[in-house]
Amino acid sequence: MEATLIDERALSKLRWRCRRGLLENDLFIERFFNRHAATLTEFQAEGLRVLMDLSDNDLMDLLLRRKEPEGELVRADVQEVLGLLRTVA
Repeated sequence: MEATLIDERALSKLRWRCRRGLLENDLFIERFFNRHAATLTEFQAEGLRVLMDLSDNDLMDLLLRRKEPEGELVRADVQEVLGLLRTVA
């Protein structure tokens, strides 16, 4: 199955949706978009939307590896995006 890239309008909406109250989260997300916006798939976008439903503190715990996804967050799209968000280099 070929991955469908997200279109410009959807990407713009997703960027807006990803704005956070914690600067630290915004830095992770900004870096993610700088690296992956041009190749972001619908699958990855859905994983990112799920992560954006978390509170700022819960998201930060995942990004900093203080916690691992559990419950409803144990899904392939969330795991893939979280891996991309956590990538430092």
